[in-house]
Amino acid sequence: MKQTCSLVHVAFDDEAVANFFDDQVDAGLRPEQFGRIWIHTHPGACPEPSPTDEATFERVFGRSDWAVMFILARQGRSYARLRMNTGPTFECEIPVRREYSEPFPGCQPENWEEEYLTNVHPEQLQPGRRLSAFDGFDCNADWFFNESNVEGDLK
Repeated sequence: MKQTCSLVHVAFDDEAVANFFDDQVDAGLRPEQFGRIWIHTHPGACPEPSPTDEATFERVFGRSDWAVMFILARQGRSYARLRMNTGPTFECEIPVRREYSEPFPGCQPENWEEEYLTNVHPEQLQPGRRLSAFDGFDCNADWFFNESNVEGDLK
C-alpha cells in the first residue's frame, strides 16, 4: 500500500486504499474478509495503543461490525484487541502468537524489499523545517515510556 512515513507517523495514499478495496471486491471478497484487521508497529518497546491509535481505530473501524487492532513493538512485544460493534457490543484484548517458521499462502518474501521501496516513502520536509523524527511526538507520554519499557529492564 502506498504510504508516506516518518518514525512516528504514517499517511496512506487515498487512491491506493480505494484501489485495494476495489480490487478485493472485484475478486469476490467482502470488506469484512480483508478490511477489518489493522496491523501496525511502534518504534519503541511499548505495544500499548497511543491516543492517536485509539482515535484512528474509532474513526476508521468504529462503524464496522467487528475489527482487530494489532500492534507489534520492539523486542517482539505485541498487543491485540478485538472490538465487536453488533449485538451486545464489547471489546477485549486477545492473545497473540507469531509464527515465522513456515511460509503461508501468498507469501513472497523475495518481493518484500522491492514492494517496500516502491510503496513506502519518507515524509518530505517543508522548506525551513528542521528534521526531527519526533516532531509532534510526546516522548514522555505514559503509553510510550514507563519503567517496563526501559531497555535492559525487560525480563
